[in-house]
Amino acid sequence: MSKIPSSSTLESTADDTVLDIGTLIAERARNDGLEAALDNDLFFKVVENCPVAISITDLNANILYANPAFSKVTAYDRREVLGKNESILSNQTTPNLVYKTLWGRLQQKKPWVGVVVNKRKDESLYLAELTVAPVMNKSEEVTHYLGMHRDVTEVHQLEHRVNNQKEMIEAVVNSSPSATVVLDMCGEIVLDNLSYKTLATDLKREPVHVILEEIKKQLGFEYSFGDHSPGDKKPLQFEALEINLALKGFSHRWYSCYATPISVFDDALDQFFEQTKHHYSVLVINDITDLRRRQDEIRLHSLKQLLAEEEYSHSLRETFQGAIHQLEQPVNMISAAVSMLEKWTDSDDPMLGAMKEAMIKGTNALATLAEMAPMRSDVPKVATNINQLIREVISICSAQMSAAGVEFCWEPALRLPMLVGFETRLRSMFKQLVENAVDAMNVDLIQERTLSIKTQSDGEFIIIQFSDTGTGVPECLTNKIFEPFFTTKPPTNGGRGMGLAMVQEITNEHAGMIDIINNATAGCTVTIHLPVSYGCS
Repeated sequence: MSKIPSSSTLESTADDTVLDIGTLIAERARNDGLEAALDNDLFFKVVENCPVAISITDLNANILYANPAFSKVTAYDRREVLGKNESILSNQTTPNLVYKTLWGRLQQKKPWVGVVVNKRKDESLYLAELTVAPVMNKSEEVTHYLGMHRDVTEVHQLEHRVNNQKEMIEAVVNSSPSATVVLDMCGEIVLDNLSYKTLATDLKREPVHVILEEIKKQLGFEYSFGDHSPGDKKPLQFEALEINLALKGFSHRWYSCYATPISVFDDALDQFFEQTKHHYSVLVINDITDLRRRQDEIRLHSLKQLLAEEEYSHSLRETFQGAIHQLEQPVNMISAAVSMLEKWTDSDDPMLGAMKEAMIKGTNALATLAEMAPMRSDVPKVATNINQLIREVISICSAQMSAAGVEFCWEPALRLPMLVGFETRLRSMFKQLVENAVDAMNVDLIQERTLSIKTQSDGEFIIIQFSDTGTGVPECLTNKIFEPFFTTKPPTNGGRGMGLAMVQEITNEHAGMIDIINNATAGCTVTIHLPVSYGCS
């Protein structure tokens, strides 16, 4: 039985092994003409103090030497590993193919570099970046193997953590319904998500260009694409700006946009000690079309109720005014008769007394009716968008126009000044004009039924035109149609004769003018001029 060498003997052998290798390296250096070759002692000190775990084995991978760094990484005291095989570090989870490749390289007298899973003395695992190289003598025969490895567990975990977070962030960003894009200071796209690509497909053009042009109109900032000299430009920053875009093949869609600036450090090597920041903008685009439609539906419903209340109140005023109008004539006749009787008869005449009593009661009745008539609500004048009012009226009357088979043509002015006026009254006026036009075209003999509304401004007036292809207005009635209680509709058809009178009244309230002209082919055009300066102080 062979005698097991003591630990002191193994350590002495290990040190000798290092010195032998040092001698070999020194000889090779001298053979290469290097005068300042390392001596054995210096080589030993370098290996001992190297922060990388170093081990030297025989040709069977039995450890002959391990430096202090080896013990620090593996938690084995080097006296515990001397004479042991390197396999004591193996966790058995590294595929056999890795070790076959390692030994294949060594047999070819070539070094092998790779990563294996090792275990420490306490059975804890670590990832080792391993380099194994053959050590050859003068005859180019392999005498030992030199192993160097370092613990790269944290680097590996950090790398995977970063990659995993990157994958998760990309998954979250790409699954987001919000179109998201990162822009550099030249307006170039650095990063985008799937929703942004979908939006680009819908628009048939780059969404950033379109959206920033719309935002530019609201904010007034300068941001020119294709300018590769960003200079003093600042990253975009704004919140919840709403824009409206027309998608090809679709109706208008609404988007709410957010922009947030971000800064990142330059990763160039020459910037390692003095890092430079690069500025970017994250632009998030949310489609809020459905929300806006629901809001518009709620708003239209409220407007319908408001107009219904206004129309009901107006209808009551019409009723009272009609009753007063009907009573005024007989009361006036009685008053005239009383005046005549007072001249021709005595004051004690019972007929005269009865007539006077009837006149007094009639006058009192008229006064009572006038007091009972609902008063118009006293609402303040506000800055009003005429185009918006007409859009609302179109939406409210769309079902009525559709039922009558009326085609609609809307030509709003691109830029129309605001009008300070009575918003609800103006809306009621436009609704009355639309309903009158639809009624005029809803006749069996009329085949082509088109209502056109156009707005424009000459700087002094806002001009609104309602043109229909209805029955038109006879020349003899052009002036009478604005009189109260005058109507061309039969009473059974709901005609009370107050519609156009109300239009005239509201136009007068805004110091405007109204004109009706029959078209050359069919129907008529109602033109309203409202002064822009009205209501301004």
